[in-house]
Amino acid sequence: MPPPLRFDLLTLFPGLFDGFLTESILKRAIAQGLVEVHRWDIRDWAEGKHRQVDDRPFGGGPGMVLMAPPTVAAVEAVRAMADPPGRLIALTPQGRRLDQAWIRELAREPRLVLLCGRYEGFDERIFEVLEPERLSIGDYVLSGGEVPAMVVVDAVMRLVPGVLGDAESAVDESFGPDGGLEYPHYTRPREFRGRVVPEILLGGDHAAIARWRRQNRR
Repeated sequence: MPPPLRFDLLTLFPGLFDGFLTESILKRAIAQGLVEVHRWDIRDWAEGKHRQVDDRPFGGGPGMVLMAPPTVAAVEAVRAMADPPGRLIALTPQGRRLDQAWIRELAREPRLVLLCGRYEGFDERIFEVLEPERLSIGDYVLSGGEVPAMVVVDAVMRLVPGVLGDAESAVDESFGPDGGLEYPHYTRPREFRGRVVPEILLGGDHAAIARWRRQNRR
């Protein structure tokens, strides 16, 4: 059995991942040893009585900025805890837009280290020192990088062999290698409020069903 795909999540709010890691497909993948997820609190590398991790921006302006010293120390320490050090990705609106092709690329990695931003963003020297890849899940504003990190973990772990019950599930779905979205799906009952399941799906002709599904991809 190959080693599990390892995720390291660096965040100021590790508790936000509690429910995410203990439900559904991801919970089973962790239990089966297919995926490992480790959470790290950046504050553990902050100095001083109050373990400060943010401060006001030089030059003025609203909000607070994530400080370089504790963030860089946290990332460097976590990457040194295991071999390989992992592919480092910072979750930030200034990043490259995530798509399924990138997800497939990330799924081939043995270890992903995800750095979650907060407040007004990262001190630029974090990027200069660590040189992470920068990833965005879309052109909108969130409170932090935790939700984008969950998106990455969820999308990537689905492509790990054995995570999904049917190996074809990860291939024959939206944004798969063939492109496009999925075809319409139906299940019981055969009729609902005057709307019936297409007859072709009920006949057992698998070649005809496959053609219908290809023709009806959205």
